[in-house]
Amino acid sequence: MKLYLGNLPFKVTEADISAWFEQQGFALDSVTIMRDRFSNEPRGFGFAEIHDDASAQRAVEVCHGQQMGGRALVINEARPMTKGGGGDRGGDRGGDRGGDRGSRPPRRERY
Repeated sequence: MKLYLGNLPFKVTEADISAWFEQQGFALDSVTIMRDRFSNEPRGFGFAEIHDDASAQRAVEVCHGQQMGGRALVINEARPMTKGGGGDRGGDRGGDRGGDRGSRPPRRERY
């Protein structure tokens, strides 16, 4: 099962997260901290995998809300990404932004 790890301290490493979960009694198969694509700084969340679903569910129940580096962790089952992945900010990204332009003649270029 893939777990979402939120509200992570910004200076935490994958090794720190693995060690913290081991102290709680859970062995992680993998850990990934999401980083900013430009600065490579941690973004404060990541994902972990535990192959045994029952153990993963117990990890959510035990670890959610626990403190790490002065921050209350948010831990739950990761949801699949929606199509597009990035945040949709809405709005029309091109074309005509005005209302009905059918009654108005097209603009002419001025030289």
